[in-house]
Amino acid sequence: MELFGIRLKGIRQERGLTQTQLADKLGIVKATVSSYEQTLNYPSIETFIKLCNFFDVSADFMLGLSDDMDIKMSHLTDEQISLIMSLINQFERLNKT
Repeated sequence: MELFGIRLKGIRQERGLTQTQLADKLGIVKATVSSYEQTLNYPSIETFIKLCNFFDVSADFMLGLSDDMDIKMSHLTDEQISLIMSLINQFERLNKT
C-alpha cells in the first residue's frame, strides 16, 4: 500500500496542486493529505473514490494494481481526441524502432 502514497503525491504535484489545495477540494485538512502521502493513514472508501474521481484515474492505478493511467476523454472535443490518438500512435511507432 506504500505505492498509494507515492502515486497520490506524484499525481498531485503533476497537476500543480499543493496539499492544502487538494485538501480543500476534498473537504479534508492538509494534515490528512500529508498522512496519506506518507502512508501513515489511508483514506476512507468515500474519500478514496473522491480522489479517483477528482484526478480522473482508476482505483487500480492509485492502488498500484496497474501502471496504466486511464485517460478519460469524455470532456474533450472530437478534434482534441483525434489529436491525442494521433500523438499516441506516433509514440508507439517510435518505440517499436
